[in-house]
Amino acid sequence: MIVGKRKSTFALLFSLRGSVLPHIGLRILVVMAFASAVVAVDLHVGELQHTATGTFAVFGVALSLFLGFRNNAAYERWWEARRLWGQLVADIRALAREATLFLDAPDARDETLRLSLAFLHLHRLNLRRLPADDAAGPWISDGQTTAPHPPCAPLDALAERLREERAAGRLDGFGAKALDERLASIALAQAGCERIATTPLPFVYSLLVYRTSVLYCLLVPLGLVEASGWLTPFIVGIIAYIFFGLAEVTEELENPFGQTVNGLPLDALCRVVEISLMPKLGLPAPPPLQPIDSYLS
Repeated sequence: MIVGKRKSTFALLFSLRGSVLPHIGLRILVVMAFASAVVAVDLHVGELQHTATGTFAVFGVALSLFLGFRNNAAYERWWEARRLWGQLVADIRALAREATLFLDAPDARDETLRLSLAFLHLHRLNLRRLPADDAAGPWISDGQTTAPHPPCAPLDALAERLREERAAGRLDGFGAKALDERLASIALAQAGCERIATTPLPFVYSLLVYRTSVLYCLLVPLGLVEASGWLTPFIVGIIAYIFFGLAEVTEELENPFGQTVNGLPLDALCRVVEISLMPKLGLPAPPPLQPIDSYLS
């Protein structure tokens, strides 16, 4: 995720960090070259059939509405993912406090915190389809990474440990109920994130947006060449930047857990939880993750 202070107007105008321009630049150049060829043929070879600009205005409005609908759907996925991770941060912090309240055995409290951190990192890795990394290493075990669904392994182990504490009489019924409800809330947020990660927007939306945008950008020179002449390729380039750019932004927002400049900073969110829990384990709290070149992973 791109973070940091807002840049000046001049810096924003020429900034490429966080921009979709590097991803769509080639497509823009292609349609500009095609528009240049249309203008050259119309002026020097033979007049082409010109189309009224009103036709393209109606077409452009319809395409803009469809792009806006798809962009809203993608942003809703991104925002829901952010809310779910905010819920996970709050739930795990609350789980640590409840463990302090209801678990008498220090080793049970420590295991609760370690297993919750293991879950959070394994959940992050699972959403991003990544293997275990250095950040997760101190908290996870080989048995958890080889489980059928790794993020569920520490939650299952935690539930089993709470059952043992309950059976031994070191956890009363009220405490067991509170901790169980907290685990259920964590599991619900986990399922919500996995639903977003495994259920993308229907492919037909991407296909229709891409085809319609390309078709529009290839046809619009016929409506501009008579009035704009050699300015037509530049106007087409601006139109292509808007339509292709919106489509590309939507592709990134659709997958909020990806390691893109517009993805959620899952590493930083895991570190936020570590800062809260590690002092309870008698360990020094690590520093917050800092953005690198305005990018926070």
